[in-house]
Amino acid sequence: MNARSLNLASSVLLVALIALCVMWEAWLAPLRPGGSWMILKALPLMGALFGVLKGRRYTYQWLTMLVLLYLVEGVVRATDPGLAGVLAIIEAVLAGLLFACAVLYARVAAPSRQARENP
Repeated sequence: MNARSLNLASSVLLVALIALCVMWEAWLAPLRPGGSWMILKALPLMGALFGVLKGRRYTYQWLTMLVLLYLVEGVVRATDPGLAGVLAIIEAVLAGLLFACAVLYARVAAPSRQARENP
């Protein structure tokens, strides 16, 4: 895969994960009726949004560490009953795919690799 397709995939996955976090905690299956402060879990992801959209390798590097928290939350909450469990599985899948795409992008966009490909 090339850097452009990995950047596009990462961007789509990141936006989907942000949207899922907001909708989950605001309307779909919040911890408390009427919404909860857990909606704030989307803020760290929003901090990475513009760096990912611009293809900044450094943002991808720290995003790989951050997105693991969402993967863990999805796996832990997957046993929740009802819609919350389904949303947790979706979160885990999105976070896992985003992690893979971000790692691959950081690898492909490495200056040492680009120097070898463009002598």
